[in-house]
Amino acid sequence: MTSPAWGDGPVSSVRAPALALEDAATGATRSTVLGQTGAGEVGVWEIDPGTAQDVEDDEFFVVLSGRATISAEGLEAVDVCPGDIVRLRAGAATTWVVTERLRKVYLSW
Repeated sequence: MTSPAWGDGPVSSVRAPALALEDAATGATRSTVLGQTGAGEVGVWEIDPGTAQDVEDDEFFVVLSGRATISAEGLEAVDVCPGDIVRLRAGAATTWVVTERLRKVYLSW
């Protein structure tokens, strides 16, 4: 079963790489929330090439497609690409340099 949100059944599936996402107010990102769990929010998020700054929530994500370099003040930059699992800490001020439209599936809390 493929749907924009997880179902109530024992097994639910979403084809994340092909999922249609809603535009954000900025126009550079798109996302959809798949659902809430006891751990937090689960969704798919995408960002276009360019540079963006953010203050992060606690989050784990898996890169589905695209490439970016994520840096935080005082730390070495991290290059991410498909298959990478990334951890962001709440309050981290990050800079994202996206070289190829990046899509991720995330769990934030």
